[in-house]
Amino acid sequence: MDEMQDAAVTGPPLDRRAELSEFLRSRRARLKPEDVGLPDFGRHRRVPGLRREELAQLAGVSVAYYTRLEQGNGRNVSAEVWDSIARALRLTDAEHAHLTHLAKPKSHKKKPAARQQQVRPVLCQLLDTMEGVPAYIVGRRSEILAWNRMAAAVFGDWAELPVAGRNWARLVFLKPEYRDLFVDWEQKAIDIVCALRMDAGCYPDDPRLSALVGELSVKSEEFRRLWATHDVKEKSHGVKRLHHPLVGDLALNFESFRMSDGTDQCLVTYHAEPGSGSAESLRLLASWGSDATRAGTSA
Repeated sequence: MDEMQDAAVTGPPLDRRAELSEFLRSRRARLKPEDVGLPDFGRHRRVPGLRREELAQLAGVSVAYYTRLEQGNGRNVSAEVWDSIARALRLTDAEHAHLTHLAKPKSHKKKPAARQQQVRPVLCQLLDTMEGVPAYIVGRRSEILAWNRMAAAVFGDWAELPVAGRNWARLVFLKPEYRDLFVDWEQKAIDIVCALRMDAGCYPDDPRLSALVGELSVKSEEFRRLWATHDVKEKSHGVKRLHHPLVGDLALNFESFRMSDGTDQCLVTYHAEPGSGSAESLRLLASWGSDATRAGTSA
């Protein structure tokens, strides 16, 4: 087992109470009185955002009760109270789900979280039939589990990497060539950190995830900065702009399809607008075959 694979299984679990506390604090800090219809008398605020008593008032709970929640003591709190807190904090659907996972993690997820993720063979067959369409399957911890030839031609030949290296977080934060590949590298980095935060809420006891977070926190200042924001979101579609070493600029529409079998896996596909320059570039990459795959991001 190489160094990265060994590190991936030895991390201590994340502190769920600390995660809950910091998430509530960060969401409260981003709100201003005028955002929630409260008067702002212009007095100097010692802390950014709403005060605890203001948030408690909005949520319909006592200050002492909310303070206990913000200290990470969320046991035996009803779903109705958490819903009130979520509304008071103006949480998005993804943030609300993350709060629910932090407050009441599902105990049955603890054991399978650390298992090696497997892709059903029929899904690998599906990837192979998607000629001309870059596609891959990503699982928990941003792990790249399976991909087709076009994905390798666009993003690089992941088969040449050790298993632990086939990870979007490690690629984006630790591989300089991926900074050149993504035109908006910052947004790609934000998307990855937000997804990892969601995983942390669902699987706080996952040793592979905590090891990944620890490794990136040590090796990447950008990761430390983004991880500290506690932002979470799910991005299922959009446009990704790339600068490929062989064909230049690409504008690709991506779609993410989450599996409904409880594996926490997503099928991600990319395509270009018909008749566009990006569509022609993808056609060229497909015709170059293994030459394009070998080039990937390394040219």
